[in-house]
Amino acid sequence: MFKKILIANRGEIALRVLRACRELGVKTVAVHSDVDARALHVRFADEAVCIGPAAPSKSYLNIPAIISAAEITAADAIHPGYGFLSENAEFSRICGKCGITFIGPTPEAMQAWGDKVTARRNAQKFGLPLLSGSAVLDGVEQALSEAKRIGYPVMLKASGGGGGRGMRIVRSDGELPDAFGSARREAESGFKNPDLYCEKFVERPRHIEFQVLADRHGGVWTLGERECSLQRRHQKVIEEAPSPAMTAEQRQAMGEILRRAVYDTGYTSLGTFEFLMDEDQKLYFLEMNTRVQVEHPVTEMVTGLDLVALQIRAASGEKLDLPDTRPWSFRGHAIECRVNAEDPKSFAPWPGLITEWNPPGGAGVRVDSGVYGGWRVPPDYDSLLAKLIVHGATRGEAIARMRRALDEFIVAGVRTNISLHKALLDDREVLAGTMTTRTVERVTGKSNG
Repeated sequence: MFKKILIANRGEIALRVLRACRELGVKTVAVHSDVDARALHVRFADEAVCIGPAAPSKSYLNIPAIISAAEITAADAIHPGYGFLSENAEFSRICGKCGITFIGPTPEAMQAWGDKVTARRNAQKFGLPLLSGSAVLDGVEQALSEAKRIGYPVMLKASGGGGGRGMRIVRSDGELPDAFGSARREAESGFKNPDLYCEKFVERPRHIEFQVLADRHGGVWTLGERECSLQRRHQKVIEEAPSPAMTAEQRQAMGEILRRAVYDTGYTSLGTFEFLMDEDQKLYFLEMNTRVQVEHPVTEMVTGLDLVALQIRAASGEKLDLPDTRPWSFRGHAIECRVNAEDPKSFAPWPGLITEWNPPGGAGVRVDSGVYGGWRVPPDYDSLLAKLIVHGATRGEAIARMRRALDEFIVAGVRTNISLHKALLDDREVLAGTMTTRTVERVTGKSNG
């Protein structure tokens, strides 16, 4: 096992990784920008290093500064969390050259699955169903040609990223040039990779993802799926596990295909395969995220596993001692709400001083957060304040528990989207388990594009 892990991230995921390290008996190093000097992950880590000013490009995306911090603190591994450098194969490669273990897949496996265009080729090789799409586009003219071939509407997508950034829905030739330019700029800013591709856009799909885990000894586990259809502008709002749309037969069949794909490509870490499900319940492969997901706690709640600890153990070379269950059996139902600092009507980010912070508790309630009363939410990063996760014996019990927990959640000083979560949990489609990626748009009256 590692002696010391540097956590190359901030907020709730940095604290989540820190907690796993503590329970594994591993020392931790927090890195932070100057505005995050009083953050909880900084206060709770064994050591902390300031790596630059607030701008992510000068701190959390600053590879030389992060490597230097690892070297001066003698960290033998780096955990990237999600976002920032978590899917950057070059960062993983640099870690290896410096004798530091990157807690994630190898650079080769990351490129095989993390690059969206290469991942589509892999998916086709292993028999995963695909929407019609293109290779990397070299400019607007090729994008127009490919969009006509595929047929509108299409989705422009960043080849090297995720999280809803670098994505644009295009419904006509006239919309494409502006959409291409803005998506490319967003991809370059967010991932330092401007490459885009396009694929057929499904108007009212569900978004379903499968969690996988692999070690370096040939062990591969599929840990079921998550329902992620409730999203706004391609950013997930509420997630749950298992999906009310999946059958046991679908789960088992897809699990076997994914096991083969993970094993044959030498993937050894946590990973998530994302799919669209159309109105005929048919799944189409979208992409693979080669990192821990924001919504991993719902899988933890229904499997009883600590996914972050298992990810660290796999990276250390340990052979994971998990049952060979196909598919993994779920224990009840879990739901996660992402509580953001944002105006509930305009959805504009709402940075500022948190003057009161009272997260909920009680049976079956978990709160993953990196903030506290008196913390000032900076304008420089994602607006996520907390992930509120509940577990119940049934989906109905989980929904009732989440409603109760949302009523108990008190935040003052900044505006939040708690009212949106309450509205969604009262919506007829959500209650019936028939939601799609357009449900939030219908409930809020605001475009999801």
